Amino acid sequence: MSRPLLFLDVDGPLNPYAAQRERRPAGYTTIRVALEPGRPLRVWLHPGHGRALLALGYDLCWATTWMDAANRWIAPVIGLPELPWVDFTGALFAERPDGVHWKTERIVAHAGGRPFAWVDDEQSPADEVFVAARHPAPALLRHVDPRLGLREPDFEALAEFAADLDA
Repeated sequence: MSRPLLFLDVDGPLNPYAAQRERRPAGYTTIRVALEPGRPLRVWLHPGHGRALLALGYDLCWATTWMDAANRWIAPVIGLPELPWVDFTGALFAERPDGVHWKTERIVAHAGGRPFAWVDDEQSPADEVFVAARHPAPALLRHVDPRLGLREPDFEALAEFAADLDA
């Protein structure tokens, strides 16, 4: 059986953007990113996250508004190789009448029936219902507090989900 997928959002799980503005979280480094002309974004990243994510036993995939830019700006800082990414072109920030997040349908399609976990700070119960109804394999939607980013309990939940698939 193939390894499960782990869909990674950047802002929230990897970049705790909602942390107190002047207080970079312990262990994080600051980068400035100019995705568009104008004022660069301040991004906080933890250099140890890449190693921890790679150790979980998933096939990693970006699921972020950064799309392929995450390979250029985020991956090198946290120690990840270039990763595939979900193409959200045409879906970015589109509101749905059913309350499902604009990423969810594309993530389910990208998973192609494989088990997956998805870490993000914007999931809701509507996303859980959507995935359960349209995805035939196990899935874990792990909400991450954007003030804190990925923490040890998140890594433990991801490891447990992957281990349960092997059992």
